[in-house]
Amino acid sequence: MIQGIGIDLVENERIEKIIRKWGQKFLQRVFSEGEINYCKRHIQSSINYGARFAAKEAFLKALGIGLGMGVKLREIEVVHDEKGKPDLFLHGEAHLQMAKREINKIHLSLTHTKNYATAIVLLEKY
Repeated sequence: MIQGIGIDLVENERIEKIIRKWGQKFLQRVFSEGEINYCKRHIQSSINYGARFAAKEAFLKALGIGLGMGVKLREIEVVHDEKGKPDLFLHGEAHLQMAKREINKIHLSLTHTKNYATAIVLLEKY
């Protein structure tokens, strides 16, 4: 049974401007070391950061909460399986919120262009 759905759209230029202004302070506050290492490997890293930021926001929307409501963005980590399929790995309060709601499956889809990144998250309980 579907427990929540969230979608988010990010302007990659906005992420790029924030990174230029705040640098590592922003990156380390929002992204895991694994996400930072993944994004740094790409020429236009802001596109990949944008997709990950969108995934974090979409997850919060699927839970029915927003920023500042207990879950830190860094606790929501985009990872990939051996075939490259994106998934979310949750830490801390993000993980606790899933357990509290007895949600046991996350579906994640990411897409991006030069200008925009989008993510959709579907939370399922079975």
